[in-house]
Amino acid sequence: MMVAGRFGGWSQRLLPWLGVALVIVTADQFTKIVVEHAFRLGDVRPVTGYFSLVLAHNRGAAFSMFDSGAGWQGRVLTGVGIAACIFILYLLARHGSQRLFSVALAMILGGALGNVADRLLYGHVVDFLLFHYRQWEFPAFNVADSSITFGAALLILDELRRVRRAG
Repeated sequence: MMVAGRFGGWSQRLLPWLGVALVIVTADQFTKIVVEHAFRLGDVRPVTGYFSLVLAHNRGAAFSMFDSGAGWQGRVLTGVGIAACIFILYLLARHGSQRLFSVALAMILGGALGNVADRLLYGHVVDFLLFHYRQWEFPAFNVADSSITFGAALLILDELRRVRRAG
């Protein structure tokens, strides 16, 4: 009975955050499927003078780091992504009542799962959002990357608020 009660509390703390992560994974995968069907690899469609849609395949990490590696990076990054997801689930189970912290982790979890799914299904991550100015281009990214970035920013905000309360 003690074990069932302990796991029941975990599931109640995890459920809303898994819902957030699921929404992010769904939005990420849906947008990638739409772009894959509407574009050919390398196609660029300007939306504004500073923003374009593009179809790019990234075998590397964030911002195309390690994209030109010999193939090892996909397996390593998939493993790191899966390990990060497991660690985030552990943190959510323990701290699911802390709203800002948990929303941040759920956003990171959803983004990580979206990119891990790409790596497992296709061997690369599908990127399609491209910001640019004159000759400068920010590396293409996707909904999952955006979610990870916003989640990381919320983690920083949460920690700054925690330090301020403690001080």
